[in-house]
This record gives sequence, structure tokens and C-alpha cells, in this order.
Amino acid sequence: MTAFNAGDLVKLKSGGPRMTVEQVGQNAMTGENSVWCVWFETVGNRQTVKREVFLPLVLEKTQKLAV
Repeated sequence: MTAFNAGDLVKLKSGGPRMTVEQVGQNAMTGENSVWCVWFETVGNRQTVKREVFLPLVLEKTQKLAV
């Protein structure tokens, strides 16, 4: 299994936006190892911050965007 660290760029194995790992640890509600992620989503003409908690097995590390 891949180890994730705060600051890593990840995405869902099934696709979706690039996300940044905020925190990794045990979820107090489920007791499972979890990865807290943040990303931005365009809503109309605004960028909205989104956050969600994922199980590590559904994520994969990804590369930074070329600038």
C-alpha cells in the first residue's frame, strides 16, 4: 500500500481532480486509516474549496502540473 504524507498530490484511482493531502491518520469516527484531502472546484465563475476524507486504498499519488 502507498504511504501518503501531508502535501502529497493525489487523485482517486477512478479519476477526478488532483487533490492535496492535508492530513493522514486514524479516523475517530470509523477507526480506519484515512487521508484528508483538499482541492478547488469551479462553481460558476468562482473557485470553491472542497474537503473530503478517503480510505488510502482508493487514492494514488500523482505528479505536479507543469507550469
